[in-house]
Amino acid sequence: MTHDHDLVLRPTAAQTAAALSAPPGRTGGDLVIETLRGLGATTVFGLPGQHALALFDALGRSDLTYVGLRVENNAGFAADAYGRVTGEAAPLLLSAGPGALTALPALQEAAAASAPVVAIGAQVPARGLGGGRHGYLHELRDQRASFRDIVKSVHEARTASQIPSAVAAAWESALTAPHGPVWVEIPADVLAAPTDLPVVTAPDATPHDLVPRPELTALAAHWLSRAERPAIVAGGGVVRSDAATKLRALAERLSAPVVTTFGGKGAFPWEHPLSLQSWLEDRHTTDFLQDADVLLVVGSGLGELSSNYHTFHPRGRVVQIEADLGKLESNHPALGIHADARLALSALLETVEERHDPAAPERVRAVLEAVRERIDAQGLTLERQVLASVRKALPDTAPSFWDMTILAYWAWSAFDPRRPGTMHSAQGAGGLGYAYPAALGAAAADPDRPVLAVSGDGGALYSVAELATARQHDLPVTWLIVDDGGYGILREYMTESYGRATGTELARPDFVALAESFGVPARRTTPEELEGDLREALAAPGPSVVVLPAVLRMFAPTHTED
Repeated sequence: MTHDHDLVLRPTAAQTAAALSAPPGRTGGDLVIETLRGLGATTVFGLPGQHALALFDALGRSDLTYVGLRVENNAGFAADAYGRVTGEAAPLLLSAGPGALTALPALQEAAAASAPVVAIGAQVPARGLGGGRHGYLHELRDQRASFRDIVKSVHEARTASQIPSAVAAAWESALTAPHGPVWVEIPADVLAAPTDLPVVTAPDATPHDLVPRPELTALAAHWLSRAERPAIVAGGGVVRSDAATKLRALAERLSAPVVTTFGGKGAFPWEHPLSLQSWLEDRHTTDFLQDADVLLVVGSGLGELSSNYHTFHPRGRVVQIEADLGKLESNHPALGIHADARLALSALLETVEERHDPAAPERVRAVLEAVRERIDAQGLTLERQVLASVRKALPDTAPSFWDMTILAYWAWSAFDPRRPGTMHSAQGAGGLGYAYPAALGAAAADPDRPVLAVSGDGGALYSVAELATARQHDLPVTWLIVDDGGYGILREYMTESYGRATGTELARPDFVALAESFGVPARRTTPEELEGDLREALAAPGPSVVVLPAVLRMFAPTHTED
């Protein structure tokens, strides 16, 4: 008797012919590259090192596009952004020891933001593994242990024959909801050793669907259909699963107001009558969400920022849809639905009954007006002017990447991204230096549209080496650097908490002259000229830098009753 799966496993005539005629001169490194190509990779990021030379030699024989950055952590940020904007896995090629460890902060951000990065790192020769006593350059007692607490999964290949399966398993893990970074480790001698194994063609690494349990979505639909004051919190999972259209349809069917988290920016139209926008650091928004008798949380763990620093205490029922099992009901008891946001929203749309609440838009307007009045009272004209100028200059479809800087903190709450998946920041893990290398990764994914990066001068100093990358690859990234002479947000925090700031003031370069030394056009601007200068820079081909000397202030958030 023949079963269907037997037919799937039987090689085709072409596969058999290819297996019997493997070209000479291949190594373990070729097996890595062939597997990546077979999985659909077109672009890889990274930085070579001594133990990874065979891997990069194989890369040079392939047709993959290589974007090499100047610091491994920046290469990780670039891969993170590529994964975010494409939804595809982004290969990141690293060496061993310091080269691998330098990428850890970027992988932490990818983990926090659920970005699918497949990091493939070299190791010392196989005989040196596990002891830390052989004296190999870059040797660690257990390199994998450094990654295990950060990435979704760890994979290794100790022989050439294990390479395709290890890479394919990592790829599948990275793209199975929740997306995330993975780590693959291969010893240098395995990468360099000749192989006569067949050429890798099309390994199977289909990600698993994370389907909601029907009895749970049925109960959630029942609650939502009969709610008097339903509301929705839309997180990054909505954007990652391409579920913004389904979210809007559900909100309109239920007349349910929607708040987007900072990671979920763009998941719901900013000017929609049911949009409460993203003012999460405001007591008016927090109170509104607490008053909901049924609160639907989609693709968010309601962590520190999304819960207004854990001052949010829901009084009604909570339904939480979350692909990351570790975040499900981790902060609030809920009807927890472990599922991909798109699949769960589809199930709810098929089940909920339509409810009409003509008063819902007016309730939304009242909250937003109260927020505006509070911000108006703080006299922050410059900050709002700068953010508005950025919005006016940036094309609607152009992605933007924001570092951990005061203007980005404003943008989390006040910036309208206008499209899903066009605004990204490092607020998942909160490391400095994200914006510029991430913008380069997005530009590598689509070099035909401009990309904006926004940094402070402190964060910019983490990334200045990548001006060389931008110039080398002629990537259309405009870098806005807000120069306030130091770590501005830390200056504010320390002054508020301790009455003075220590370690926050920085000597820094002339950023315009520095950019020009890399062959990157640059200009110094003012708040009044910012919109025009940014618009012109974004319209020009290739990289550019715009420097805005300005000291911005944060709006005062409200975590408790004023």
